[in-house]
Amino acid sequence: MKEMFRYGFILGFICFLAGLVLSGVNALTEPVIAQQKELGHVQAFKELVPAAETFKPFEKDGSVLFFEALDGNKNIIGFLVKASQKGYSSTIETLTALKPDLEIIAIKVLSQDETPGLGTRVTENSFTDQFKGKTLSTYSSVQAITGATISSSAVIHSVKARLEELKDIMMQEAARGR
Repeated sequence: MKEMFRYGFILGFICFLAGLVLSGVNALTEPVIAQQKELGHVQAFKELVPAAETFKPFEKDGSVLFFEALDGNKNIIGFLVKASQKGYSSTIETLTALKPDLEIIAIKVLSQDETPGLGTRVTENSFTDQFKGKTLSTYSSVQAITGATISSSAVIHSVKARLEELKDIMMQEAARGR
């Protein structure tokens, strides 16, 4: 009986040390992971709006609503909007580039963990190219992918909902031109 308590104490101590080491490693790597993710987003921004010199976050109430794509003279040449929604097996995060008149330039899937071969088709050009040139009034012509309806519908609905939510603010900012 004494031996059982001793083994239990040793096991508990080992678990405590392992937890301490894991939390230390997490504390060390968390800023690096966040920096790499941000770098990936900036590369996606530049890929979608290559003419932009800088990208300025538009904040309201302490949260970033969208990013303004600015040329060398600090004029707004577009907007970048992140959207996300639960797909079939994961949350799908997208980035949509818009002209100042809110016409879609391009869309890029930033992250997803959908079913390989089906849900992952939301990253293919045959799906994302449907968004090019669309506005909220012509958006209904974007078609879901057969066999990946839940995943593709999640992308379609999340982008549309986010654009409808932000359209008035973005139009005001485009008019200001900053």
